Amino acid sequence: MSRIGKLPVAVPSGVDVAIDGPLVTVKGPKGTLSHTVAAPITVEKNDGVLDVKRPDDERLSKSLHGLTRTLVNNMVVGVTDGYEKKLEIVGVGYRVLSKGPTQLEFQLGYSHSIIFDAPEGITFAVESPTKLGVVGIDKQLVGEVAAKIRKLRKPEPYKGKGVRYAGEHIRRKVGKAGK
Repeated sequence: MSRIGKLPVAVPSGVDVAIDGPLVTVKGPKGTLSHTVAAPITVEKNDGVLDVKRPDDERLSKSLHGLTRTLVNNMVVGVTDGYEKKLEIVGVGYRVLSKGPTQLEFQLGYSHSIIFDAPEGITFAVESPTKLGVVGIDKQLVGEVAAKIRKLRKPEPYKGKGVRYAGEHIRRKVGKAGK
């Protein structure tokens, strides 16, 4: 039995879960998320918890069991607490400017500034010109937007300049050897 899949998903007060066949919809104080559960897996609602069940021990069922439980749990956490991914910018003259909660302007050493618009459901929190956060209720979307921002100027291995996740360790290379 999947160790993750057999754990029940606790539904806190203030969160409403609707199960309509394969569609699971979670509504909470921060918003609404929905997910279509893959074919052999079922989700059942029992007094305050959600149970993810699988019908048999086939390879596909086993692989989808833990995944589905994690996705449903991420939806419950997202509508109650939300998710945030922090990024930091390293480099002389590299900075970010907030142009509202859903738009950023980056100066990343290119000849032009880069305007980055947030998709629906994502907002940005700029703490300083070199630190920012991507905030939203959908964990997958928050990670994807953070990865797209990092991709604008990946950290390079010689000086470590670029956009990186907060706390990310960049493997450094030795530069040219002098005479």
